[in-house]
Amino acid sequence: MKKIGIAGAGGIGSNVAVHLVRAGVRCLKIVDFDRVELSNLNRQFYFHDQLGRPKAAALAANLRRIVPDAVIETENARLDAERMTTVFADCDLVVEGFDGAAEKKALLEAMSVARIPMVAACGVAGTRLDRIGVRTLGGCTIVGDFATEAAQAPCHGPKVALVAAMMAHIVLERGGYYE
Repeated sequence: MKKIGIAGAGGIGSNVAVHLVRAGVRCLKIVDFDRVELSNLNRQFYFHDQLGRPKAAALAANLRRIVPDAVIETENARLDAERMTTVFADCDLVVEGFDGAAEKKALLEAMSVARIPMVAACGVAGTRLDRIGVRTLGGCTIVGDFATEAAQAPCHGPKVALVAAMMAHIVLERGGYYE
């Protein structure tokens, strides 16, 4: 069974995960250090009664409500550059859902060295949907507007969801889940 890694369970990671499970992916590894906050609920796959819970565990519970027999590993931890390769070594592909550029770069480098394909996001803030595109860099496919980061504009649910849906579609295509 193919395993997809989810690095970061925020707006991108949580929404990609729900799309993948609904599309038939049954084996995920979700890694995030954060807890569900009220400000997350406008764009992330969490609920009010999960406030304060670790995101990885809360997301796994939500995904199991869709598919009870899904195999979902979770780790409540912050990933540093040294651990990224080992944490995702058993994954066939990794989805990047980090907020910071430094973490994104470190994951891209680690997965490149490990030869694990990756699907990432770049530019999911703001309201402009017409600028969203797809680029490929080696084993990494990147989705977003490549310009508008969260430090520049707020993240809105529709744009985050659109980028996440496109990323999930790429995972499904690259993973051979459908043609």
